[in-house]
Amino acid sequence: MSVDIPSDTTSDTTSDTPSPTSSRASREAAAPPTSRPSTWAALRPLLLRLHFYAGVLIAPLLFVAAVTGLLYALSFQAENVLYRHELRVPVGDATQPLTAQVAAAKAAHPEGHVTAVWPSPEEGATTRVLMKAPGLAEDESLAVFVDPYTNDVRGALASTGSSGALPLRSWLSSFHADLKLGELGRNYSELAASWLWVVALGGLALWVGRRRRARLLRPERGLTGRRRTLSWHGSVGLWAVVGLVLLSATGLTWSRYAGENIADLKDRLGGATPTVAAATAGGMGGGHEHHEGMVMPPAAPSTLTLDQVAETAREQGVRAGIQISLPSAGKGFVVRERDTEFPVHLDAVAIDPADGKVMDVLRFSDYPVLAQLTRFGIDAHMGVFLGLPNQLALAVLAVALMALIVWGYRMWWQRRPTKGRALGVGRPQPRGAWRKVPLPVLLPLAAVTALVGWFVPLLGISLLAFLVIDALLGLRGRKKVVAAS
Repeated sequence: MSVDIPSDTTSDTTSDTPSPTSSRASREAAAPPTSRPSTWAALRPLLLRLHFYAGVLIAPLLFVAAVTGLLYALSFQAENVLYRHELRVPVGDATQPLTAQVAAAKAAHPEGHVTAVWPSPEEGATTRVLMKAPGLAEDESLAVFVDPYTNDVRGALASTGSSGALPLRSWLSSFHADLKLGELGRNYSELAASWLWVVALGGLALWVGRRRRARLLRPERGLTGRRRTLSWHGSVGLWAVVGLVLLSATGLTWSRYAGENIADLKDRLGGATPTVAAATAGGMGGGHEHHEGMVMPPAAPSTLTLDQVAETAREQGVRAGIQISLPSAGKGFVVRERDTEFPVHLDAVAIDPADGKVMDVLRFSDYPVLAQLTRFGIDAHMGVFLGLPNQLALAVLAVALMALIVWGYRMWWQRRPTKGRALGVGRPQPRGAWRKVPLPVLLPLAAVTALVGWFVPLLGISLLAFLVIDALLGLRGRKKVVAAS
């Protein structure tokens, strides 16, 4: 949930614009002089103030992330339409040998060096021959699309990443990640991901803490004004909170600063993602390696054909949407499955280019549990885990987040002073809420906040900046009061 929940604690039987001062005074008058507030009653004002400021100041970044994320989620289906000529072909009687398909791609693009082949994964789909070619970025390959039935080259496009993103999706992915501003732009997405889970979980606590469980899951009927907006904001946020937290967590895994801490923690917990050992007898290493091999020059020509390599992989159970990586010096062929839809098929096998023997087999079931969960989370964030349902879920979450932000700002506007219809916006929860939190709760809360702020640096830095600015504004206000008196 993204922006504001009202700072007063009056019931829904009050008017839309109650006076916080009079409400607070009446409650204090009604309470026994010796009564102590509960822990939740003490924490709620602090959480309200944090939720308010985080929503107002971070919501624009979250809105941008939601809009660009929505465009990215829709890009999968747009890609199928825009690049249909390259991706689809009429089904023929029989497929041609992979070696012949690669030869056709090389003849069409002699400037490229073949690095990998994606054989046609299904009837009517083209084969992709991936090449390194002049003019491409370091993380890009030239994907040459070959008709597997006729060896006709259907076209060539730049391809990015393990999912084979074509220009449209690749551009939108980069736009979502950094707004096409490079390393500087990555700070925007990391800051948004760093705060999203805080705002979402804070809003969940505030909404559930209202203790109106019969009306939590759906907006109430018959409400008007701010209470109606709040009802929609809270109910939709409750449905979306799990997805928003997961998006935040998975987005942080490949962020710049928090991502390094997450990767280090994952390694310490034994959750590093293994890779199949592809070093030949003259190469380096052995066993499942926990790092990618260094860039090496091409190997000597192999006597094996790609069809023989694919057949050996099939014998090892590696057959679902495979990618065949050609050997480099000291390395063998590596055949990996690319099927990320559940149940996933991500096994891999390394094959010696000299004699065709299997050097290593890595099953996805052998991954550490943490590595499996990381893979599921990242693939779900990228929209490739469950295919179309995954992409639709991302789109729905993006729309929900945009709606939550709009409702939050609307509540802020609806709480503005209404006497004489003066322009303005609602005030945040008053300062000093932390003083009411019991010390046994405040100290652990401060320690956890400091730890999280260190682990997620942009969250910690921005939170510290909020506190400093808020303190300066409070000091300025007190000076004005003293001067006026």
